[in-house]
Amino acid sequence: MPLRSAPPLADKDPFDIDEAFRRLRQAVAGRPKAAMFALRDRGYGSPFEQLVGSLISARTRDETTIVVCERLFAVARTPQQMVALTPEELTRLLDGATFPEPKARDIRALSRRIITEHGGEVPDTPDALMAFHGVGPKIAALTLAVGFGIPAVAVDVHVHRIVNRWGFVAAPTPERTMVALMELLPRHYWVEINERLVPFGKWVCTGDRPRCSTCAMLSMCRQVGVTTHR
Repeated sequence: MPLRSAPPLADKDPFDIDEAFRRLRQAVAGRPKAAMFALRDRGYGSPFEQLVGSLISARTRDETTIVVCERLFAVARTPQQMVALTPEELTRLLDGATFPEPKARDIRALSRRIITEHGGEVPDTPDALMAFHGVGPKIAALTLAVGFGIPAVAVDVHVHRIVNRWGFVAAPTPERTMVALMELLPRHYWVEINERLVPFGKWVCTGDRPRCSTCAMLSMCRQVGVTTHR
């Protein structure tokens, strides 16, 4: 399909967040789920598994993350089982993920701290989670949202790109986008936004040449920054 330029904003409908989520659910139905939600649905939804899986997922493709996590969780699913692994064993189990050796060190260290400082239970606050080395705002939010069911906004590259492209927020970084979404987005969508926008960003609202001509969001999306699309 030839490249096209974005239509004028005067042709756009008002942005309705409830309608946006209705359309998103339809748009991603049948698409592969984001890794942490896919792992949850496969029985790996505990806070510890979600924390470890989210850390493994950093800069790793979802397809690879799922394979690596299932291999690891077949051997160790608790902090106690994780620290029982040698560094070499854990690194081998993480083969395929990006930076397996540093991630193995971080997973062993946080597992040990969960045992010694938190009675073997994963803490359920952002600050406590981000006190673990390697755990940033996105990993903490995914752990809270998917592992604990606590409303939290997990912003990755897809969420950041899409909500700014919609014109729903205007923020220069994922961290600022997270803050903006926490102010504007109804709380009952805080968990779901990552679940929907990750596959939507992979298959429809892609980084380069998004599929605007067939996108269910086209009538509302401001297409901020879009110069050409399919």
